Amino acid sequence: MSNSTPKRASAGDGPRAADLSPIGRFFKATELDTRMLGMIGALLLIWILFDIFSGGLFLTPRNLWNLSVQTASVAVMATGMVLVIVTRNIDLSVGSVLGFVGMIMAVTQAEILPQYIGFDNPFTWVIAVLVGVVVGGLIGALHGYVIAYLGVPSFIVTLGGLLVWRGAAWWVTSGRTVAPMDSIFRLIGGGPAGSIGAMASWIVGLVACAAMIALIANARRQRQRFQFPLRPLWAEGFLAGVGCLIVLGAVWVVNSYYWPVGIVRRYIRDNNLDIEASEVFIAHGLAIPVLIAIAVGIVMTFIATRTRFGRYVFALGGNPEAADLAGINTRWVTMKIFIIMGVLCAIAAAISTARLNAATNAQGTLDELLTIAAAVIGGTSLAGGVGTIAGAMIGAVVMQSLQSGMVLMGLDTPLQNIVVGVVLVIAVWLDSLYRKTRH
Repeated sequence: MSNSTPKRASAGDGPRAADLSPIGRFFKATELDTRMLGMIGALLLIWILFDIFSGGLFLTPRNLWNLSVQTASVAVMATGMVLVIVTRNIDLSVGSVLGFVGMIMAVTQAEILPQYIGFDNPFTWVIAVLVGVVVGGLIGALHGYVIAYLGVPSFIVTLGGLLVWRGAAWWVTSGRTVAPMDSIFRLIGGGPAGSIGAMASWIVGLVACAAMIALIANARRQRQRFQFPLRPLWAEGFLAGVGCLIVLGAVWVVNSYYWPVGIVRRYIRDNNLDIEASEVFIAHGLAIPVLIAIAVGIVMTFIATRTRFGRYVFALGGNPEAADLAGINTRWVTMKIFIIMGVLCAIAAAISTARLNAATNAQGTLDELLTIAAAVIGGTSLAGGVGTIAGAMIGAVVMQSLQSGMVLMGLDTPLQNIVVGVVLVIAVWLDSLYRKTRH
């Protein structure tokens, strides 16, 4: 008899599956991450409670759209913070680096480039973003070199960076706020013009659904190829259906938020249209910063799960000594992680600066707290070796939801900081409990 036929056992097969409860068999068949589900459940509970206490203001298309835009910059940095924490390091400087790089990009496009190519040149935003990415990467390389090759603990290096780059942001302009930004650059921050509209949003949603189904089908083929146990077809259909429902539901929400009447009037006037503003409904659709954050999340997930570098990162975090003995250049891996973190800070700085249409010295203040909290809440263990990009991005949504909800309820900023600090401590405590139960 030939043994070449793939083993078509499902994830729910075997005597152990028969002993499980119906819920247990469901989770075993779908292979859902219960920790991730718990975090999503907590997020939904937060949304419902804030909607009740805010008199129905929280779960409106307008607030949810604004929430997505406000989350984008922290979500981008949280994807890099996962790799940093997985390797048992920390980066306390991300908020200050965001502020400094944002100021550099603002000065580049508002004060330096106009002397040579004028203001609002089509290439202004490209040059400004490239300058920011290069500066952010160099800052990350400096941090990584001192940590990896000089042996200074990351806590000390990035704590120093928190102070140095915040002071440097002030030094660049002697405390001035720099504004306005290039008109194309401002699109990176969202707003009515910085959104792709209803039709394009539906297209993006349908493409995302098709990609999701293709990934599930490809994963099944790979399992068959290597004779790994297969999920039941109903489980894969369930995952694809729920995923598409979430994506299309999100598109429906953002398409339900229409341009304000004042902006519609200006649009009618600029285009010489003979129509009443009350008769025009233009949907925002997906915001450009949200699409940037999603793209960054996809790229970072690929790097973390599908590349040799990603495997080295998790090996380094799981057991640094063993990784070193296995021939991994742990110093270079660590330095590359901080370079990536610097580049991500630059992308987040572009989003933040464009959204504000200005660079201020307070920009990015306490973002390091939100970024670390997002990664930890998303399941990244401070003990190293464990973490997911998707979890960190959901954690960023949780943190921003808390802030947005408290603003709608009229809570003062000091109280908001207290709540965020308490949530961070609770998240670390729950992580330690989870690790104990797993062992």
